[in-house]
Amino acid sequence: RAFAQELGVKHCIATPGCTPALAVLAAAFGFEPGDEIIVSPVTDYGTVQGLIREQYLPVFPDTDPGTVNMSARTIAPCITDRTRAILVVHKTGLICDMDPINELATRHGLIVYEDVCQAVFGKYQGRYAGTLALAAGFSFDSEKTLGSDVGGCVTTDDDRLAERLRFIGQSRGGEMIPHFGRAHTAPGYAHRMTQSTAAITLAQLEIIKPQVEKRDRMIRLLMRLLGEIPGIVPLPIPDYVEVYSCWMAGFSIEPAAFKCSGEEFAAQLAKAGVSGAGQGKYYLMPAALTFIQEKAEKKIYPYSQPPASRAYHYSADSCPNARDFLENFIRWSTFCEKYEEADCQLAAQLVAEVAEQNRI
Repeated sequence: RAFAQELGVKHCIATPGCTPALAVLAAAFGFEPGDEIIVSPVTDYGTVQGLIREQYLPVFPDTDPGTVNMSARTIAPCITDRTRAILVVHKTGLICDMDPINELATRHGLIVYEDVCQAVFGKYQGRYAGTLALAAGFSFDSEKTLGSDVGGCVTTDDDRLAERLRFIGQSRGGEMIPHFGRAHTAPGYAHRMTQSTAAITLAQLEIIKPQVEKRDRMIRLLMRLLGEIPGIVPLPIPDYVEVYSCWMAGFSIEPAAFKCSGEEFAAQLAKAGVSGAGQGKYYLMPAALTFIQEKAEKKIYPYSQPPASRAYHYSADSCPNARDFLENFIRWSTFCEKYEEADCQLAAQLVAEVAEQNRI
């Protein structure tokens, strides 16, 4: 209730993490095996695990050039008569441009829901991430911005969906039958948050909004400083992102400007003192999900026809913008609200020094 009140939504269903939160949502929607869910190609396995468990088929649009996020423009060509929903991921905390995505979904009669794992209390045109679609999944894992020990939740304003989420996600699809007892009328889970996790999360909730505002100020300063370094392209922050709840700081290198690869640049940056600097090529789901690559190629259920309606192919080359972006993208998730202006200046200085050492 406390999280729902802070976010401004009617329902918050606690879960052990964002992966189970999104899995419960996938189950609650009740689509058919072989139905398609459009989902960001740059994300974590936890985003798609629930879709795969329900035998839905993930469809990955490309990202916009130079970004980590998909858009209505890249989503539109992926919509078919089997598309049922769009699962939007706000990667690094950068909120996707949701109004055009929602308009596109409305035209095609599709559900939109959000993975807000990395964008808690970020704001899009005055509205919080997690209030921009039918429902949303959040993470309270220790490494996240609103960090507990573990934990997560699903939020929605839809009363019927909330009831279904509790039935599927917490009551194991069970209901009491007179003179018999509990009968399980649907497959379900016992995804409940522990009391200790709830206590830590509630304490964190009291201080999270000022922390997010601090992250927003510091990441904008850091990106401005990085933008002054030749050959360094900071992650663009769109004008519609009013508050950037940054979980992961990052920039790209221009390959033609340096004699090293992105991987080598990241390793040198980590050695220079930017803790956690590295790459995230594994976030490219069409390349990382090797087991569904095999299923799709061999037409193993649910990629057989039926229930699938066409052939599928997953690879890095199916999302060239995302592939090329991640090849040169360097990030670190140790960025947090403890950063001060001096820390941003030092981080930018270290990036500049590594850049000079490798400049052509």
